[in-house]
Amino acid sequence: MGFESSVFAKNTLMDFYAKCGGNLGSARKVFDEMSDRDVVSWNTMIGAYMIHGNQEYALCLFEAMPERNLISWNSVIAGLLKVGNMEMARSVFNRMPEKNDVSWNTMISGYVKLGDVETARAIFDEMPEKSIISWTAMVSGYATSGDVQSARKMFDRIPEKNVVSWNAMIAGYVNNHMFDEALSVFQHMLIDGNCKPNQTTLISVLSACSHLGSHEHGKWIDSFIRKNKFDLSVPLGNALIDTFAKCGDMENAKAVFLRMAQRCIITWTTMISGLAANGHCRDALELYEKMCLEGVEPDDVVFIAVLSACTHRGLLEEGKRVFYQMVNKFGIKPRIEHYGCMVDLLGRAGKFEEALSFIKSMHLEPNVVIWATLLSACKTYRNGDLLESLTRRILEQEPNNPSYLTLIMNLSSSVGRWQDTLNFRIATRDQGIVKIPGCSSIQIGNNVHEFLAKDTKHPQRKEIYRVLGCLNGHLKSCEVE
Repeated sequence: MGFESSVFAKNTLMDFYAKCGGNLGSARKVFDEMSDRDVVSWNTMIGAYMIHGNQEYALCLFEAMPERNLISWNSVIAGLLKVGNMEMARSVFNRMPEKNDVSWNTMISGYVKLGDVETARAIFDEMPEKSIISWTAMVSGYATSGDVQSARKMFDRIPEKNVVSWNAMIAGYVNNHMFDEALSVFQHMLIDGNCKPNQTTLISVLSACSHLGSHEHGKWIDSFIRKNKFDLSVPLGNALIDTFAKCGDMENAKAVFLRMAQRCIITWTTMISGLAANGHCRDALELYEKMCLEGVEPDDVVFIAVLSACTHRGLLEEGKRVFYQMVNKFGIKPRIEHYGCMVDLLGRAGKFEEALSFIKSMHLEPNVVIWATLLSACKTYRNGDLLESLTRRILEQEPNNPSYLTLIMNLSSSVGRWQDTLNFRIATRDQGIVKIPGCSSIQIGNNVHEFLAKDTKHPQRKEIYRVLGCLNGHLKSCEVE
């Protein structure tokens, strides 16, 4: 059609071959047949080789280029960084006659991804003019490496923050389990007023809320979403449901679930898990049935949530039916977690022989959690018949786990085997095995309160234990009734 001599047409054709189906041979043929090439022709072919991991050919072409522009240099550096060839990327970077923001930021991001924050910082310090992308990359780099203090110092130095830099700092705190600090940065962001939170901000903040059990923050964010007419996307809706569920507010969790225009399998799983964890096990099963009726294909994770619901409520027959559906109707191969739920369910029902038979039928080797789950059920029923065999299996796999040793001692004492209990206590003491006490936290107002098991350090411990004693008394009176 007369376009054979058009450099633009041939560059486009070459790019098409490289990107559609990865036909590098045809792309190279077009390149070789070109009587006249411009810098775009060379960049296109080099970029194609880099995308497909053929560094050697890309570098050969790069070295043969009659003239190079910044795109040529930057594409080679980006390609080398993508495959982790930092040494060669740094060599090309050092040879650049001039560098732009993309050059500097590409190198910084490359070292950050490799976890080499020190070298990234050295390049950052060399930059003549630092952009917001550079600052944010360093904040993320320090936070990812666990150095949150340096991340915060870098964040505080940013001349003009944008929403991405705020998000990087908030996410850095969340990923390092510093949830209170994440909420504090979010509050400063709102006070600052120069950047409006986006969906990414809210998802990170909701993650902090769910870990802290901060119900008030969760409700405030829900209100913020409505007032500012945010699109309730699937990730944001999922985060809201998770927050409300973990704060025990299933009414608001359900309201968010119903408001969502679209749902994914994670949405259903989060809602089912929340219902199960908050004691609404029948509702969790009904929601699972509704999910199947709507044609949503369940995955292995949602079945863990459904089986957990059956376990919490002791719904033995329903649990068996769900497990059968998972294997035979949906063709999902059970994971150790599914087996664990079924063993727990059978154990709680006192079906010890059936539980043992089920364990023998597993296609996976039972781990220590399976045996400990069954042992825990034996403790509930004061069944000492399996104590010896289960203890042996547990000790074979994790002989120094203080939680399992405590479980063995408790069962031994509950069935009157005091000598065994004494022997285990002496052994754990002699080996220096200490059970780490459980810890929980809750946010009330602006303060996060942490509690250890048998805590004696909280300033309001007297009032707390007094109320706890009243609650225990109330529960015992309910049992008698």
